[in-house]
Amino acid sequence: MAIGFMFALFWIQKIQNQSISNENIAVESQNDATFNRADYLPTSNHQVVHHRTYSLSYNKKHEQAEWTAHILTTKDIQPADYKRPYFEIDDMVSTGAASWRNYKNSGYDRGHLVPAGDRRGSLADYEETFLTSNISPQLHEFNAGNWNDLEQKIRRYAKMESLYVVTGSILTDDLSSIGNEEVSVPEYFYKIVYKDNNGKPTILSFLVPHAKTDRSINDFKVSVDHIEELTGIDFFSQLPDDIEIRIESTYDATGW
Repeated sequence: MAIGFMFALFWIQKIQNQSISNENIAVESQNDATFNRADYLPTSNHQVVHHRTYSLSYNKKHEQAEWTAHILTTKDIQPADYKRPYFEIDDMVSTGAASWRNYKNSGYDRGHLVPAGDRRGSLADYEETFLTSNISPQLHEFNAGNWNDLEQKIRRYAKMESLYVVTGSILTDDLSSIGNEEVSVPEYFYKIVYKDNNGKPTILSFLVPHAKTDRSINDFKVSVDHIEELTGIDFFSQLPDDIEIRIESTYDATGW
């Protein structure tokens, strides 16, 4: 009887979370007429969690999100100087998100997937990025180097036009790990950035080696098709086939 009750409670909570998430996405879409976050979510074989300002697919095996998705507009990148909070375990992950303690003395930063710098529209938005479901182990030289360059580059794009941003890493079975919960350490991270471009949709995507490098971030542009091959994830499948095929097969930066 107790097991049946707990199972029923789990599904009630899951349905409630989904209902709340849909409400959040609706509010977000009212703030930005260009996109609705729900329209372009990548495919997932794992639990998809919808927070107020971003969504994620949590891969329990690797104890981190395989992807995150968020809309980025000028209102999100205000010059606010918020106090950096402590990381919290994401209680919306039904299987239990990894603890921040896995990163302690590991030699790796708690690297944001949805950057805190992309969520400066309000204190609540900013603090929501400090959930352990939104981090992945990153070398400091990478986190503060090329990856930071890419994040700043995307924020500059957002000053001109609203963007839909997908971030993740290549999660494979042969990765090393940190902590008691064996949080995988990715060897590559990616970002895919989509914009309407005045009715002519275009995508720019990057696959960045998880290492210190002096190379320009522009050296790591790839096609979305290539990232799909590596991850098994289908990105922007909601687009008409002709548009999806055209923009995902190239890494031409025309229009950016």
